[in-house]
Amino acid sequence: MDTKAKLSHTSVALHWIVALLMIGSMIIGLTLEEMERSPEKFDLLKLHMTAGAVVFGFAVWRLMVRVKNGFPESLSDVPPRQKKISIIVMSFLIAATLFMPISGVLMQVGEGHAVIIFGMEVIARSNTEIEWLEKLGHIGHGLGSKLLMLAFFLHVAASFKHMLFAKDGTMARIFGRRV
Repeated sequence: MDTKAKLSHTSVALHWIVALLMIGSMIIGLTLEEMERSPEKFDLLKLHMTAGAVVFGFAVWRLMVRVKNGFPESLSDVPPRQKKISIIVMSFLIAATLFMPISGVLMQVGEGHAVIIFGMEVIARSNTEIEWLEKLGHIGHGLGSKLLMLAFFLHVAASFKHMLFAKDGTMARIFGRRV
């Protein structure tokens, strides 16, 4: 159970696992955008889909922990507007870790392609495009990735604020230490 002074091992682990997987997946996604169609691109896309599936599983677990525990209490006095922004950004980050894998699947299925996770075809290739689904997936995945990057940078900026200016122990807490 999370407390104001210390986050549970589960909360800390889920935070860092999801964060690192999402960062890796974003890097792969940006790399995929720059690649020409090739066997190498397809291999990287399969890795991206697998990462998305793993992210989704951990993100669902993380959401359940957050619903049970709520968001961590602030360790310093924060103006109400700043607290609202913090909750919006944290909520968006959690939602995005669920939404991005889903929009990726919509994009693949809409294009008539297979969804391949850990080398297994979990949704078969149909070779039939579903234009509205493909567009929905592309818009969601494209816009979602840009909003996710913005939220990520806001989250990192807030982390630096806590570490360099507030010096309130927030960074120590997210690394599993008691404050």
